[in-house]
Amino acid sequence: MTRIYRSYSEPDRENLTWEETWRQEDKGLIKNYEVGRALAIKELELAEKAKRGELPVLGYKGGVDKALKKKEKIGALNYIAKWQALRGEDLNIDMNEEIVLTCTKTKMIVTFTMDLEKLKNAN
Repeated sequence: MTRIYRSYSEPDRENLTWEETWRQEDKGLIKNYEVGRALAIKELELAEKAKRGELPVLGYKGGVDKALKKKEKIGALNYIAKWQALRGEDLNIDMNEEIVLTCTKTKMIVTFTMDLEKLKNAN
């Protein structure tokens, strides 16, 4: 695996097959990033939450809407791709590395990974 980078100013890719979208080296991270950019335009409050460092629920493991007893959880790097786009940042993810973020709203600590075993066993 490798580092996936895409500038925020790059246009969305068009006319990709399912295989090209989800089975290439980026494993769908670029698609999630493109979806996140569109979401930032449609859902301004969601984008503001991300910009404040909150980790709102986005359809992949990693979002937190309330604090849990266990203060740590596992999330998917696909979440980070959407989150970076919501924040207006470039897509910049090393697929070999885990990213640890703390939600500014709930103080939950989320470790984001591409490790399917960790994601499968996460609550």
